[in-house]
Amino acid sequence: MAFVAAALVISVVPGPDMMFIIANGIARGRRAGVVAALGMSTGLAVHTVAAALGLGTLLHAAPAVLDALRIVGAVFLVYLAATTLRSSRRREQRPAEQPPANRPLRRTYVLAVLTNLANPKVILFFLAFFPQFLVVDGGWPAWVQFLVLGAVFIAVGLTVDGAVGLATGALSTLLFRQPSVRRWLDRLSAAIFGALAVRLVADQT
Repeated sequence: MAFVAAALVISVVPGPDMMFIIANGIARGRRAGVVAALGMSTGLAVHTVAAALGLGTLLHAAPAVLDALRIVGAVFLVYLAATTLRSSRRREQRPAEQPPANRPLRRTYVLAVLTNLANPKVILFFLAFFPQFLVVDGGWPAWVQFLVLGAVFIAVGLTVDGAVGLATGALSTLLFRQPSVRRWLDRLSAAIFGALAVRLVADQT
């Protein structure tokens, strides 16, 4: 229960993953916001397995890997910012455009997964946070406990992130009939993606 409470607090506090979900919900509606949340949770699942296998030790020993992955993540986010701005300009030329409900959501999911994976410090966070809740004589191997804690963390996070994606997407849908507001929402999404890219590159700690 203590772990669930801690996971809930961590999930509620806005971070890069939540901002990514908000940006997608604003730009493309509820389904995109929820799909982005699912993509982030998939990335967290990969991080959990990697941390359980001890890959965090490799990242500590090879900081260049951290830098490379951080740059890759920043490139993805810049790409998202650019495409969102392009969408805003097209909407300016065609203000009667309908909501982009039919656009493929697979790309949103893949980009969410890749954006999460491009932040290898998630593994390091897991390695620092999860051991506090491991039971030495619990009967389960440490790596099994690690995977179970990761699954609980992902379930809590997905619940929070999914709700955020639905809420921001619903707001976006309500405002879509006002083209000028919609264009500014697109620009806000692009600004969020750009800010996340800068944060990812500048974060050297």
